[in-house]
Amino acid sequence: MGSNKFAVLLCAEDSDYVKKLYGGYFGVFVQMLGEEGETWDVFKVSKGEFPEDNEIGEYDGFVITGSCSDAHGNDLWICELVVFLKKLDAMKKKVLGICFGHQILGRALGGRTGRATSGWDIGVTQIHLQSSEIFTSLNMPTFLSVIECHQDEVRELPPKAEVIARSNKTGIEMFKYGDHIMGIQGHPEYTKDILLNIIDRLLNCNLIKESVAEEAKSKLEAIEPDTEAWKKLCTSFLKGKL
Repeated sequence: MGSNKFAVLLCAEDSDYVKKLYGGYFGVFVQMLGEEGETWDVFKVSKGEFPEDNEIGEYDGFVITGSCSDAHGNDLWICELVVFLKKLDAMKKKVLGICFGHQILGRALGGRTGRATSGWDIGVTQIHLQSSEIFTSLNMPTFLSVIECHQDEVRELPPKAEVIARSNKTGIEMFKYGDHIMGIQGHPEYTKDILLNIIDRLLNCNLIKESVAEEAKSKLEAIEPDTEAWKKLCTSFLKGKL
């Protein structure tokens, strides 16, 4: 893989909880995706920090994180991110988008995002993997459980993109664009404790109702996310091991 150098495009502020236990969301992603001998950098794109054009070529792949912001919003940094992602596409760079990252990729490539018609999806959701070479080559099962925490979704697929996973709640849980871009609506990087902390913060800020919080917590108790399968899938895609 040449330099074995990757970058996390951080689209959110780190919570005190995640900073203390995991070294921030950057640490969470490196824990899931990082392997010995690799270099991982972080760019706080939500604060306007992007790789310079002459730096992009140094990286073998990019990961776009979740965010509290809306992918359909027009904050300056979001608009800059859309332009940056179009550059990565033109260069055929490997890009993995998670939650907001999945949505902003959909927007940058010509799709449409917005509020989910079915409302919040918080907890552990079982998603159905469609027929795809990615899943076949990795011997993936037909269904995988993943932690979710979103109220937005990709409403319309970008032209030439392929839906590769769906759920009862969300029509476009995953999509693939060419061989270099993949979006995942869920959070394969999350642990249960991270989500529990987020649920409590959303509840304290009156962003979700108590009934939604209780339902999400009960889902967490009932189902385990398929963490190792997601790790295998994400690392294999990002690092061209398929």
